[in-house]
Amino acid sequence: MNMTAIAIVAIVCWAIVEITNQTKSKKKNKATLQKESELERQVTELKERIEILEKIVTDEKYDLHRQFDDLKKDKVA
Repeated sequence: MNMTAIAIVAIVCWAIVEITNQTKSKKKNKATLQKESELERQVTELKERIEILEKIVTDEKYDLHRQFDDLKKDKVA
């Protein structure tokens, strides 16, 4: 009788531990998913900004303005 009671208590305790672990992992998964989606959004925004900066820097007018600015600096010095 005592061994049976010990076995039942052990099984019940094991079940409780498994249920709480599953609940914690679900909460962690939701938090992780939110964090990942936020990071993906930030990466997308940064890619867009980089594309815009690349367009500005590779534009011929930008290079021409930079050359004029360099000439102005040389003239002042």
